[in-house]
This record gives sequence, structure tokens and C-alpha cells, in this order.
Amino acid sequence: MEELKFKRVLLKLSGESLAGSDKFGIDPLEAEAIAERVKGVYQMGVEIAIVIGAGNLWRGKQGIERGMDRATADYMGMLATVMNAMALMDALERANVVTRVQSAIEMRAVAEPYIRRRAIRHLEKRRVVIFGAGTGNPFFSTDTAAALRAVEIDADVLIKATKVDGVYNSDPYKNPRAVKFDHLSYIDALNLRLEVMDSTAITLCMENKLPILVVNLWDPTALERALRGEQVGTLVTS
Repeated sequence: MEELKFKRVLLKLSGESLAGSDKFGIDPLEAEAIAERVKGVYQMGVEIAIVIGAGNLWRGKQGIERGMDRATADYMGMLATVMNAMALMDALERANVVTRVQSAIEMRAVAEPYIRRRAIRHLEKRRVVIFGAGTGNPFFSTDTAAALRAVEIDADVLIKATKVDGVYNSDPYKNPRAVKFDHLSYIDALNLRLEVMDSTAITLCMENKLPILVVNLWDPTALERALRGEQVGTLVTS
């Protein structure tokens, strides 16, 4: 096994990462592409857990703006994350990566209930674990769920997968002069409102000294290089 800087990671994916060109729904080809990225890291000997959002299927904010109850909208989002988790599990299993889905909301016909010690045991047995249904509670984002699960499983780092190569002081797609940060403190990430993750997630990571690494998942080598300790993306620490 090669020398690794991070040996157990929590990978946070957006729901949009599973969507095709129309930015909605689940595209099996996108799921397969993500599965290949995860498989590459898995083959390095890294223990991998995943939290995935639901923006490709449901955006609770839109429902709330039209008068929907916030808790109802959030529960619908949690159910959508389980659909995404199952799609990604299928793609990983077809790539010969043994995978388990654990849901914070019990639905035993399709997923295991979330049990911390069982999740850790799966990782130790070289299985990828996908955590669905967020924290199981409304009013919390999947960013917060990712931070919570990462702390619970004693991950070495929380990796936020994006489509840019790190955190910038403004949108690099709109501003060609945007400046990329190689390193940020938790406090700077909060005070500058850089939208690395939501404030609850960053605060939880800060209180537990859990590094956040923001990388471009669609760069074929970025994730592997980051896990070896190379300077890739943006690292948020104390």
C-alpha cells in the first residue's frame, strides 16, 4: 500500500454531480464516472464514506418559497438523497466496489439504518459506505450531515467535491481575475462568506479539528494527488 496523507475520508458530493446535461435527474453515465473516480481512490487503500446531496431531484428552497412547510420540504430532500445514494451504490457495485448504503431515516427494504459502529466496521472491511437521508432531521443541510458523519467515523479529512479546482474569492466562471486560495482558516472561511460549506458544517469541523479539502472531482488526478499529500485544491484548517 502506498504512503497516504489521509487514510479515511468522507467525500461530500452534490446531487447535481449525478445529473446529466439538463442539470436534473440521475444520469447513469455520470454515476459511472463518479464510481470510477471513487474506485481509483479505493484501490489506493483509502477507506471511503460518501454523503450526497439532492439538488438534482429536489430543492426544498423552491418549495418553501411557494409556501411549503420547511420540515416537509427538508424530509422530501432527505428521501431524494437516498435515491441518489442507491444510484451511486449501483454504479460502484457494477465497478466491483463493495458498497453499503446507510440511511438516517429507516427504510430497511432499501438501506441499512445508520449505526455508527457498523459503518466503521464496513470501512474496516474495505467497503464503501454511502450515508443517505442527511442527519435524519429537518433544518440541517447535507453539508452539515457530511461534517457530522465525518466526525463520527473519525475521518482524517472531509473532501468537498466541486467542479472548480478550489476556493476562490469570487466566482472564477464570472470573474477571470478571481484569486484562488491554497489554504484557509476556518474563521476566514466563515468571515469571508466564501461558501466552502454552510456555517454549521464549518463550525462543526472547526470544533473537532477536522480538515476540509475542496477539490475538483472531475480532474482525473486531483483526488489521488491530494490523498498523497500534494498541494491540490484548497485546504481549510485551523
